[in-house]
Amino acid sequence: MQIKFLGTGGAFDVDYLNSAAKLHFRGKHILIDCGFTVFPTLVHKNMIAKVDHIILTHLHNDHCGSLATLLLYKSIIEKSPRPVILYPSEQFKQQLYTLLELQLKNPDKYAEFVPLEQYNGIIAVDTFGQHSENMQTYAYVFDEDDDRIAYSGDLGKPETLFDRLDKLLPLRTCVFHEITFNAENTGHTYYKKLLPYLTNYNVFGYHCDPTQNPSDNPVRLVFYEPDLMA
Repeated sequence: MQIKFLGTGGAFDVDYLNSAAKLHFRGKHILIDCGFTVFPTLVHKNMIAKVDHIILTHLHNDHCGSLATLLLYKSIIEKSPRPVILYPSEQFKQQLYTLLELQLKNPDKYAEFVPLEQYNGIIAVDTFGQHSENMQTYAYVFDEDDDRIAYSGDLGKPETLFDRLDKLLPLRTCVFHEITFNAENTGHTYYKKLLPYLTNYNVFGYHCDPTQNPSDNPVRLVFYEPDLMA
């Protein structure tokens, strides 16, 4: 299992691109989120042909803003098979489908929608309302052999993800958790809230402007880890 980030910025951190990653998992190439900078990044890095599965944490523009363009490109330019969009709930699928209908008219022509429960090794953690009021968001946990990767999505309450991890069979775990350096930003996780989890988990921060990283922050940032960047 290998993860490579296409960007590590928040919605307004344009210099660091939208947070998204490509995960090689059980023989599949899964794109985690597809914000408005993701499609051009995939093209520039010659990685777009490798995307065959897609999973979204939520439907804010910096997490799904270039999804329709990606689907059109793979159909019209690549003429490749439809990518599989994995969805964690019927309600979330319908929200995404409605959004795509505005741009694609017939989303089924460009993507195959498959319930996440049909795939072994992936757990969706429901984080409804913990990023934006009344908004459906998800974190995801990926298990392959003895390794586990947890990906938080935008999450203001890290205990939701870590409590779930604590209940799972112990594996070698890397947690990629969004982070903010502004204590007043309750829709994201203030870095000091992650400190209690560093003893038991290998934690990396993303979805931030790395130049604002406080000197007392012990959480490693994905942006500064070359092996984690695409």
